[in-house]
Amino acid sequence: MSEVKKIATRESYGNALVELGKEHDNLVVLDADLAAATKTGIFKDAFPERHIDCGIAESNMVGVAAGIATTGKVPFCSTFAMFAAGRAFEQVRNSVGYPHLNVKIGATHAGISVGEDGATHQCNEDIALMRTIPGMTIINPSDDVEARAAVKAAYEMDGPVYLRFGRLAVPVINDNADYKFEIGKGIVLKEGTDLTIFATGLEVNESLQAAEMLEKDGVSVEVINIHTIKPLDVDLVVKSARKTKKVVTVEEHSVIGGLGGAVAEALMENEPVPMKRIGVYDTFGESGPAVELLKKYRLDAQGIYEQVKEFLNK
Repeated sequence: MSEVKKIATRESYGNALVELGKEHDNLVVLDADLAAATKTGIFKDAFPERHIDCGIAESNMVGVAAGIATTGKVPFCSTFAMFAAGRAFEQVRNSVGYPHLNVKIGATHAGISVGEDGATHQCNEDIALMRTIPGMTIINPSDDVEARAAVKAAYEMDGPVYLRFGRLAVPVINDNADYKFEIGKGIVLKEGTDLTIFATGLEVNESLQAAEMLEKDGVSVEVINIHTIKPLDVDLVVKSARKTKKVVTVEEHSVIGGLGGAVAEALMENEPVPMKRIGVYDTFGESGPAVELLKKYRLDAQGIYEQVKEFLNK
């Protein structure tokens, strides 16, 4: 059996920027002294005249990107999620969101899987923060194929976009001929009748594996990839919930304000059903190997399987 191809979505981000850069002269990339880690260094090597290192000054970088956007160029500004959504929140809100400028934020190293960098760098709050900014589009791709498609789609749309990428190499699961990426549209990866799992980011693959384990227990699971957190595909969420009558959300993010919050809000207003949110439960992360942390926080396939079973047995 051949080994599953794995690649970190931050790597996909850097590669996608280079491909777009070849086609579009108006694409500019900014970084905050982290080009090697965010993989925008790949773009810098290809187009040094269109790469700006703003130094360790993330808030200023967002302001610079906002200014560049007013000239008609399309800036992608990049740093770790903790700094893009956390440190620079005010600038993202007031300098990008409020005037609705065409700035794309490439936030890497999101979630628990940042690993050894520990709690200060494991941003589990970024989706919640970005969701509160009016007009902000939020995309959290599940693999290399989806990440590349997301970067291209972000470039092509007008308005601010928050792109969430990971440090950990994850399996490529969308390398099929019929794959289609569309902002704001979820993807049904597996149909089922007993329960729906809505997953995002690296948790999509883990949820697919958990669904296989649940099937062996006689539970028919529908798995839906929600790559766009905002705007949420409310129609698909409601349709699936109406079909299966039970819903679980899975994300490498706080259960407060992320995918779980978005789905809960949609269902509360349209189709209230029993629901379980799986994610980081109101706690900070810690330093350790990424795979071990996902296991400890029950965000791997086994942990998801166990939590779903607990939910079903209530």
